[in-house]
Amino acid sequence: MYLQEHEFNSVGSTDPVSFHEVTSNSDHFHWMTAIVDELDSMKKNGVWDLVVLLAGCKTVSCKWVFKTKCNVNRDVERYKAKLLTKGYNQREGINFKETFSPVSIKDSFRVVMAFVAHFDLELHQMDAKTSFLNGDLFKEVYMDQPDGFVESGKRHMVCKLRKSIYG
Repeated sequence: MYLQEHEFNSVGSTDPVSFHEVTSNSDHFHWMTAIVDELDSMKKNGVWDLVVLLAGCKTVSCKWVFKTKCNVNRDVERYKAKLLTKGYNQREGINFKETFSPVSIKDSFRVVMAFVAHFDLELHQMDAKTSFLNGDLFKEVYMDQPDGFVESGKRHMVCKLRKSIYG
C-alpha cells in the first residue's frame, strides 16, 4: 500500500533517457509505438504548426521522457513516451511571467476515496493522457522539432506552439 511509484513500476531494466537510447534499445518497437502515439495525440489536438522562425525570436528545446508501466505482477503493461519542452531554460521576467499546472495531490485523492467509501459509491479510473494539451497559449512560443521526427524538407522550420505541453 505504501510503495512509491518508482518501486512499483520498475521492471529490472532502466528506461531510456534519450531518443538515441530508444533507437538502440531491445524494446525499440514498443518505444517507437509509444512515441508515435504521443505525436499522433499532439497532431490530433493541433498542438503546433511548423513555421519559419521569425528574426529575433528564440526557440525552447524539447526532450523525450520514457517510462515503463507495469501491472501488479510486474509484467510490462505499457510503454509511455512524453514530449516536453525544456522550460527550465527560460528566465523569469524575460521568457515567462508565470507557470501553472493543475495536478492532484495525495490528500485530494484520500478525500475522494473517503467519500466513495462513506456513501458506497462506485469509482472508475481513466487515463486522461492528453488532458494537459487542452490549454491554449496566448503568447508566441517556439520549440525545436522533436529528436528523430524532424520533417524532411522542413529542417529549417520550428514548432509554433498553439497549446501548452509538458515542461
